[in-house]
This record gives sequence, structure tokens and C-alpha cells, in this order.
Amino acid sequence: MYKLFIKPILFLFPPEKAHHFTLLLLKLVLAIPIIGHLFRAFFRFKNQKLQKNVFGLKFENPVGLAAGFDKEGQHFKAMSNLGFGFIEVGTVTPKGQPGNPKPRMFRLPKDSGLINRMGFNNEGVDALVERLKNRPKNLIIGGNIGKNKTTPNENATDDYVICFEKLFPYVDYFVVNVSSPNTPNLRALQDKEPLTKLLSKLQELNYQKSSSKPILLKIAPDLNFEQLDDIIEIVNVTKIAGIIATNTTISREGLAESVERIESIGAGGLSGKPVRQRSTAVIRYLSEKTNGKLKIIGVGGISSPADAIEKFEAGASLIQVYTGMIYEGPSFIKNINKAILNHLQKTSS
Repeated sequence: MYKLFIKPILFLFPPEKAHHFTLLLLKLVLAIPIIGHLFRAFFRFKNQKLQKNVFGLKFENPVGLAAGFDKEGQHFKAMSNLGFGFIEVGTVTPKGQPGNPKPRMFRLPKDSGLINRMGFNNEGVDALVERLKNRPKNLIIGGNIGKNKTTPNENATDDYVICFEKLFPYVDYFVVNVSSPNTPNLRALQDKEPLTKLLSKLQELNYQKSSSKPILLKIAPDLNFEQLDDIIEIVNVTKIAGIIATNTTISREGLAESVERIESIGAGGLSGKPVRQRSTAVIRYLSEKTNGKLKIIGVGGISSPADAIEKFEAGASLIQVYTGMIYEGPSFIKNINKAILNHLQKTSS
């Protein structure tokens, strides 16, 4: 139904407008008790074998919603009805900021991809905190944190600390985002020295709490093997809980869309099917180099249940989706969880 009727209509509108319209429609549907109940019964898929304990947290299933979809924590309650095992909000910054000028999101239908240069548009961490005060208790929520565009890199740690301290009572884990290509010079924070300093400071604050929380690092798919080796060393030194691999890519290799169209879109991070192979390669490299000890959330190019299984086989403990759901529809999460269960049953028999 989604691919035949709903998707063609949504794709008539600009991506950002379609995004807001879809979420508004979802909210209205769920507000009707009977329809909401039927909706949840159809889209949720539960099985005890899907439960996973990672980072000291118990996940109902290993399929999460990636950051960027619900930047400001306005829709995590509605999205939880689609059967996600966890939801990541953000990226959030200390102060609200409008992000980059519109249009800033572009579909690549021939590639099942998206290019975005949103630029951490959000209302600021205080607004997110207010919404998270009413979060469901049985839903695992991660907080993806970043720095404001106007904050120079030498002061970036201060921004991450502000977000960390204010969000700490309201999220289950943190993600340090230094890998978005849409904030000028942000990726420079992935360099060994500034990244070690940043993560060490957050861990120092984390250990001062009565009960610490998992801190993860989200990395770009464009890092080379030497840089990935540095990431592994940084994880070992700072003792953070794990890695999210990967963010969007600045590469435009192998796209089916015309060169003219890609050039007309301009800068931004590419997500969806085109990033699948590189994302999986990064996961596999990190897992093999650490003998499977590094905990990884795999994200990037999951456009089918088979893509999800591929991420787990490469070494991911959990996965996240975003672009694939836009192209495949709300049944995507249920279909992935069914495939995971089927895979588990086959491998255990």
C-alpha cells in the first residue's frame, strides 16, 4: 500500500515538507483510539529472541531509528509505535539554530538515496529536555549531541559538555556527533588529539555521576584505515562504550542519477543505498581489528532485510535505519525484525 499509493503522493512534495506532513498524519492517526490500536498491532513485531543486552541496556529488538529523523524529540512517542527497539533524538546543540538555507534535502530515487545539508537545525537542548521529561519509561532513547555552528572548534568541548549535562537525566545513552559534513570544520574534531580530549572530558564527567551512561562516537564512512585505527585506539584510551558506523558520506561515486543533477544539488551528506557497502566495510574492519570486542551500531544504506543481516554479520550489535524507511515504508522495521528472527533460528538450528 505504501509503495503503490502513499509514497508516490509524498514524493510529489519537497522532502522536508513531506517529512513534516507524514509525522503530522501519523500523530493524528494514533490519536484515534481504535485506529491507533490497530496500527500498533499491525506494525509492531515482538519476540523474546529479538531482545538484546548491549551497553548494559536491554533492547526489545535491535532495530533503532537513527538520529536526524526526530531532531527535536517531538515524535519519539509516535515513532515508537512502528516497532523500533530504540530511538535516537538529535543532533541537538546548546543553543537553537535554524540550520542551513532551504532547500537542504534532496531525494535520489534512482539510487534510493538522500542528500541533505540540514546543518543541525534544532531548537536547542533546553527545548529537547522539556519534551523528554514526558518520555515513555519503556522506550530506550539515545541523545545525539553536537556543537553550534558559530562555536569555534577550540571551544567545541564546551558545547558537548552543556548538552551532556542537561540531557543526562533524560536519555539512556549518548552519541557524540563529530562526523556530520554539514557543519563547517566539524569533521576536523575526528582527528586524534581533539577527539581524545573531547571524549576524555565527557567520560570524566560521566564517571562523576552516581551511575554512568554509555557514550558512543558516530564516525564518518569517509575515514581511511589509518584513521579507523586511530578511532580504535581512542576508544581503548577513553573507554567509551562503542561506535556508530556510519554517518553520511561526501562521496558521490557510482550514482545512477545524472552528473548534472548531482552537481545542481551541491554539497551535503549522502545517505541510503549508495553508502551501504562502505558502511559495512567500516563495521567489518573495526570488528575484525578488535576481535569482535568493539560494540558497534551499524547504520548506512539498509534498504532491505538482507542489508540488515549483512550489518550484523559484519560485526554490528545493533542497527539503525532512516533513509531506507522513507523508500520502503513503515512496515520496514517489522520486516527487518522478522528477517532477524528467521536468521537467528536458522543459525541456531
